[in-house]
Amino acid sequence: MDEQTTNPRPPTSARASLKAAPRASVLIIGGGINGVGTFRDLALQGVDVALVERADYCHGASGASSHMIHGGIRYLENGEFRLVRESVVERNRLLRIAPHYVKPLETTIPVFSVFSGVLNAPLRFLTHRSGKPRARGAVLIKLGLSLYDAFSRGGRAVPRHRFLGRKRALAELPGLRGDVKYTATYFDASVHNPERLTLDVLGDGLAAGPHARAANYTSAVGVSDGAVLLRDELTGEEFPFSADVVVNTTGAWVDRTNSAFGASTRFMGGTKGSHIVLDHPGLIAACAGREIFFEHSDGRIVLIYPMGDRVLVGTTDIDAGEDLDPTCTDAEIDYFFDLIRHVFPAVTVGRSDIVYTFSGVRPLPRHDDTAPGFVSRDYRIERSKLPGGTQPVLSLVGGKWTTFRALSAHLADEVMGLLGTARRTTTEDLPIGGGRDYPSTPEGVERWLAAQMARGLDRARADVLLTRYGTRAAEVIDFLRAGADQALHSTRELSARELLWMAEREQVAHVEDVLIRRTSLAFRGLVTAELVEEVATHLAGPLGWDAQQSRREAQRALATLAERHRVDVAHLLV
Repeated sequence: MDEQTTNPRPPTSARASLKAAPRASVLIIGGGINGVGTFRDLALQGVDVALVERADYCHGASGASSHMIHGGIRYLENGEFRLVRESVVERNRLLRIAPHYVKPLETTIPVFSVFSGVLNAPLRFLTHRSGKPRARGAVLIKLGLSLYDAFSRGGRAVPRHRFLGRKRALAELPGLRGDVKYTATYFDASVHNPERLTLDVLGDGLAAGPHARAANYTSAVGVSDGAVLLRDELTGEEFPFSADVVVNTTGAWVDRTNSAFGASTRFMGGTKGSHIVLDHPGLIAACAGREIFFEHSDGRIVLIYPMGDRVLVGTTDIDAGEDLDPTCTDAEIDYFFDLIRHVFPAVTVGRSDIVYTFSGVRPLPRHDDTAPGFVSRDYRIERSKLPGGTQPVLSLVGGKWTTFRALSAHLADEVMGLLGTARRTTTEDLPIGGGRDYPSTPEGVERWLAAQMARGLDRARADVLLTRYGTRAAEVIDFLRAGADQALHSTRELSARELLWMAEREQVAHVEDVLIRRTSLAFRGLVTAELVEEVATHLAGPLGWDAQQSRREAQRALATLAERHRVDVAHLLV
């Protein structure tokens, strides 16, 4: 296979394509999961659609999630039965159509009382105000899980819940507080690679044909003669782009995007959610492979979630105000340590155990005096006109990870209604990217790995690629074998040609894109100074960087890790 075959588009083609043909039937602004999902759906219908994202794909709230695909059991208390039912259906669907990234997640709720919360639960249901914290007892949790199971009845993909008394609960989880009365265990689902799932959804849209185009690092900054003014964030060049329908899926930035167009809206009232990632074998052992999901002493629902050899702890729910690029604070870290002690009092955790932190702003509707935890996670679509033009603008308010496919289908139908276009296919049972033909059993995985080993690939490397790309790894492996390749010195999880693949096929523009969103190396605390330098060196050729630019990109990556994710960069440089 020659190089021209494996490199059909130059690295700059995404933005260059928009500049060369600055018109589409639909322009989607925002490259989080809901924008990308809508892009995929419209592309599959044959609609001429373009998408732009001001930073990297999955850069905002979509990349700062709790890594869960869940039905939202706690939303039952808000009376959001439609949302819970839809969420459970979509959770089960994603387990089928995206099995490479979405996996069943055993979840345990420790219960410390029997009847607590029975009297004030109706008040929370009616007023959506938290009031004085009062823990949910066994009666309420049993009722909620029974309803949850009922919603899962059709197309069951996970087992029913089970309750255990104190003796058996402590036998399974001996690290729990001694006054635990019950544990309630049920199944939801996890997504260990939300960024890569977003890229797979995007890839499906791009693969639909040349009528579908998308570019990251391209922001919408205004309106010019009835067209949206776009700016290439890598070069600073601005250019107008015309569309018959504009879709604003910028999440917490929806109002700011509308403001850039000259329209004043007050749709959004997002809340900040932070998480920490710990390297702590003792806490992993205490969790016994399960997510521990519980109510902290302030009434906030929180989680402790083992992910491989790391533990994710979250999340806060604080009114974000005007800070739409938040970072995890010392106070939030103290809160996380306190919630760990709340259920595992013998587990000692310190700041030296933190390998990564992240924060995002949930794209929630403006909620006035409603307590943050009770703000609806459902969504609505607001309609307006582009200032200075007649084109309709659809602004997405709200939405959650789990329901992105259903939301995208709804939003795509709204767009096609405006265009007078009929739906020609559904995404309900369509596999996503590398989920197509993904092996469904451990034996199937072993056969897939053996097939790659027969082609001369190291087993550990094949396993990394299958985890990262799903069955699309076969396409990546073909690319790796088409030229001379070598593993990086700093990690066995990346090679020179895989970085070339990411630059040419996945619109990587910065070193941090690789470390944070194309791989999980930063999330797991595996970034070193040598790794940063190697990635910058290997990206320099395909991205056209000279030595000075390559150094700046390495420094940018280290600064991002330090400032946004509290990584001890000084330690990396020692």
